[in-house]
Amino acid sequence: MPAQTGRPPRPFPIETGPLSGFSFVAEPLDRADALRDDGKALAALWPQARVLVIDADGQCFADGHGNLLAPTGEEIGGGPGQAIFLGLRDKVGWFAISADLIALDVTGRMELRQAAAEWAHADSTAFAQARALLHWQRRNRYCSVCGGRVEFRRAGYTARCTQCRTEHYPRVDPAVIVAVSDGQRLLLGRQAAWPAGRYSVVAGFVEPGESLEQTVAREVLEETQVRVRAARYLGAQPWPFPGALMLGFEADAEPDPPVVNDELEDARWCTVEEIGAAMRGEGELLLSPPLSIARALIEHWYRKMTA
Repeated sequence: MPAQTGRPPRPFPIETGPLSGFSFVAEPLDRADALRDDGKALAALWPQARVLVIDADGQCFADGHGNLLAPTGEEIGGGPGQAIFLGLRDKVGWFAISADLIALDVTGRMELRQAAAEWAHADSTAFAQARALLHWQRRNRYCSVCGGRVEFRRAGYTARCTQCRTEHYPRVDPAVIVAVSDGQRLLLGRQAAWPAGRYSVVAGFVEPGESLEQTVAREVLEETQVRVRAARYLGAQPWPFPGALMLGFEADAEPDPPVVNDELEDARWCTVEEIGAAMRGEGELLLSPPLSIARALIEHWYRKMTA
């Protein structure tokens, strides 16, 4: 057994599979879980730490040019207190804190989707982590078992009820998102609230007692009446709007004519030529934005069909 050094191990790079290009996964922080219970270590990191300040609308402080504005702990003052420890980058601590807990008066704000398009990957990935955790904290001030007030512990990653002592953990909602093909065409659907012409792949939340493959088959059938024969996992994307984890699949299906229910306004089979034109910005079909795993799934299917 290797000697224990007291320092968090350096993570190995993770293979992410055939999907690429989507946001909130590249250049993640070293989450340094071992430090979450070490108040002295966190206090020592605080003065030089970078702090993401998130307002009640989930927007992050930004400077006058729209770049990330992450003050140091020394500039904010005090100690970590109620700040959430996000992790380490190059031995520098990164924290997140609610804007209503500090005295800095900053007018610049940045929404997460826009940050994904404009900021460095490392910054937008940290923003996504911070936003999801603060959203969970803001909506879980009281115990769901007895109604007692909770206290956040482990640098913001657990909540313990002050009455019944039940522990609560950040909520993550697993959802499948799937590129369904009949071997020649790609199945796309649209919701009524989307911009005119916008179509995307089918998605839906996992239900209790259900495997991911079962969710794929059920959601596709419920939303389009298309029958899935097989499904294969390709990759995942955290989707902090507010706290989903999108699990990307490709699926083989029967060439059934799509029939939509109340969830979708329309669904259709799209040819390789139609998808290619939409990727080039031609025609009336609009695809999911590049920041999403939905777009990565569409592009993956297109590359396979045109290889």
